[in-house]
Amino acid sequence: MVDVECDKIEVEENGLLSEKSQHSTTIAKSAGTVGIAVMCSRVLGLVREQIFAAMFGAGFAYDAFVVAFRIPNLLRDLFGEGALSAAFVTIFSKYDTNRTQEETWRLASNVLVFFAIILSLITLLGIYLARPLVDLLAPDFAKVSGKAELTATLTVIMLPFLVFISLAAVVMGMLNTKGRFFVPAMASSFFNLGSIVGGVGLALLLPRYGQPAIVGMACGTLIGGAMQLGVQVPTLFKTGFRFFPHLNLRDPGLHSILKLMVPATIGLSATQINIFVNTSFAASCAEGSVSWLNYAFRLVQLPIGVFGVAFSIAAMPVMARHAARKDIPAMRETLVSSLTMVFCLTVPATAGLILLSEPIIRLIFERGAFTAFDTVATAQTLTLFSAGLMAYSSNKILVPVFYALNTTRYPVIASSLAVGANILIINLTISTFQHQAIALSTSCTMFLNFLFLSAALYWKIGGYSLRSLFKGLGKIVVATAGMSLLLYGARMILAGFLVGNIIQQLLAVALLIFLAACLYAVILHRLKLAELTEITAKIRARFS
Repeated sequence: MVDVECDKIEVEENGLLSEKSQHSTTIAKSAGTVGIAVMCSRVLGLVREQIFAAMFGAGFAYDAFVVAFRIPNLLRDLFGEGALSAAFVTIFSKYDTNRTQEETWRLASNVLVFFAIILSLITLLGIYLARPLVDLLAPDFAKVSGKAELTATLTVIMLPFLVFISLAAVVMGMLNTKGRFFVPAMASSFFNLGSIVGGVGLALLLPRYGQPAIVGMACGTLIGGAMQLGVQVPTLFKTGFRFFPHLNLRDPGLHSILKLMVPATIGLSATQINIFVNTSFAASCAEGSVSWLNYAFRLVQLPIGVFGVAFSIAAMPVMARHAARKDIPAMRETLVSSLTMVFCLTVPATAGLILLSEPIIRLIFERGAFTAFDTVATAQTLTLFSAGLMAYSSNKILVPVFYALNTTRYPVIASSLAVGANILIINLTISTFQHQAIALSTSCTMFLNFLFLSAALYWKIGGYSLRSLFKGLGKIVVATAGMSLLLYGARMILAGFLVGNIIQQLLAVALLIFLAACLYAVILHRLKLAELTEITAKIRARFS
């Protein structure tokens, strides 16, 4: 009898371990799929930034473009992609789990129609208020002849991007919930492709008609936004989607989404205040500061997108399903596993970006109008942005869990605290560090957000395994330390190649990254990180 009970317990334990392994592997597989697609997008994004750097450098035209593009981006995060995407996935997952297909698609159709109308009205209002928005966001631009006017023109052109990108986020949420990750993740590649091909083509053409070349790049952004939405539509219909052209303002599902969005929008408004503050401070620094910050942040967005966003997209539907079934133990396991995998990728990426910031910036950007001085200024900024990479990516995992639990006040509180901390840190440091103070403050506030959100979530779900989390993090730190020593020594040996011609730089940087990645993987494998071991075992089993 005892043997039977023991066997039963062992089977149950093995079942739990198997389920945990399955969740980890599923998320890792989905994140890997998303990561590959996001990597393509980020590489194309870097190509786009290289084109900007070569054609416009860091100064008048690109400063104007960055601020103009920031306005629809602020509105997108505030009203569209950020709050809408998280709220929609939560409610859509519940419908997909508990309702009929027709009810689910009716909800999706109603949401698409409703937000297409609302976002179009916001866009028209933004176009009407373009110049006041520019004066509010970058008041010092008015001191430079023609800069504020150019920024307002670019803003008018790019504001409809808000509609395309927000609807694309809704479609992406539907596809992710249905287990389709690759196409929606690849959609942003089409945004960059449209921006590059359409933007460069128009930038070369429009000066013949008396328009600045940068106007062509703004038009390219609009083309890219339309392509990002359009490329997902065929895959959406393949999932069985049926569009019901109706607007039902009494739809309880729509009300639930709006109810979730309200605190999310308030929370994101705090983030937008931070961006507003940062842009305003950057515009008051030396000309080129806005550009240096943007080039550096674009580069750090590569690991954030591949690691943080990829795992967030992969984990969000899983978390939402656990919440719909009220399976908190499974949610805890998924959370710890996801965070560990994010740490596994972002901690070494942080060390690598800090140690190789200048060679990477020189290789990617230093040509045409982008000077050696711009390289140094951008590399210093990249180093400070990189320090917050782990926290930034981890927050991408934590925030959707609060949405899945219908508890959005904690991200709101965290964002509000971040506003005060950001303003305080910048005011204390900007006179000494100039534009670098903004990068430093961004990283500090990301860590404050991470600490607050992880503590609040620990309390909200009755705890999660800190022992497993810190054990995994300890192994990751040891492996990263070994990798960093190798990078430091190898960088000294290859110093001459890192400042040589473009081929020498490319080979040297590629060799450094390859050696560092190999050593890191070997050390981590020897230390037997649980999540890495599970994924490796699954891969071996598939090919054996």
